[in-house]
Amino acid sequence: MTIGIGGIGVYIPENFWDSQKISELSDLPRWVVEDKLGIKKKVMPGSEDHPALMGIKAAKKAIEMAKCDPSEIDVVIWNGSQHKDYPIWLAGTYVAEKIGAKYAWSFDMEAECGSMMVGMKVAKSLILSDQKINTVLLVSGYRNCDFVNYKNPKTRFMYDLGSGGAAVIVRRNAPNTILETVTITDGSFSEDVVVPMGGTKEPVNCEGIANGHGYLDVINPDSMKEKLDDLSMKNFEKVIRLSVEQSGYTVDDIDYLAILHMKRSAHQEVLKRLNLSEEKTIYLENYGHIGQNDQILSISLALDSGKIKDGDLVVLVGAGIGYIWSATTVLWGR
Repeated sequence: MTIGIGGIGVYIPENFWDSQKISELSDLPRWVVEDKLGIKKKVMPGSEDHPALMGIKAAKKAIEMAKCDPSEIDVVIWNGSQHKDYPIWLAGTYVAEKIGAKYAWSFDMEAECGSMMVGMKVAKSLILSDQKINTVLLVSGYRNCDFVNYKNPKTRFMYDLGSGGAAVIVRRNAPNTILETVTITDGSFSEDVVVPMGGTKEPVNCEGIANGHGYLDVINPDSMKEKLDDLSMKNFEKVIRLSVEQSGYTVDDIDYLAILHMKRSAHQEVLKRLNLSEEKTIYLENYGHIGQNDQILSISLALDSGKIKDGDLVVLVGAGIGYIWSATTVLWGR
């Protein structure tokens, strides 16, 4: 028996910001935005592009690709952002209702931008552990771009944050076999990048919003950079190598790397460490970083362009603040 990806879906809003707009907002030269940050343009939400609604649009595409009736879905897992349509709210149950998954139960989970890989491991484990579960929908919506302050240079590495939705149908005996997932977390970075207000430590108040406390911020930028620069690339390489090796392959067997958007030099360094060519991935410089949706967007683009074919070994990899690094290996096709 195998557990595989029956279908994927991506929703991209129609609204984009180009590098010139980001340059004007941030006071960075346009060439820095494009060449250093790796943003030619990024996806931004329209007035109706709320996280759960974007997830629903992506879910409908995944269901269509999987040729799956929504009533066949046994579990809906929301693995999108914590920033949802409402605070203290279950997005997964809403999605299940709106797509017609009338027999499904649901829960919300999140591992920042490692959520899609962690979600695949959870979905696979649920199917393996419960014979009554055959089909799981992973669904995500993301618009953490709402928390970016372009006048704060400490958060420059997050100027690429955008918006969008993604979904995956995970099924028993489906093609596109999900092999092994490896995840590393490091809680020593857990309070380095936060929105300083809005939680119980600093409740929402008008004065805080006026002072910019309602945006993402880096609390200790120097110590974070010193620790993270050395560690992050090692952990990217480690989760990819371990995921592939535990799946019975080597990094030389990788045919396609579905990797999140990050600054151009970091993207190139990951490829260099794995001895992979640019042809074996897609750099998302025309979309920006859409959180846990990046890997599914990358696979969708690769399928459309012929970069992924039946029999290919595909590795999904991401990292998120908190900090987490995660990779999943998938054998594409039957």
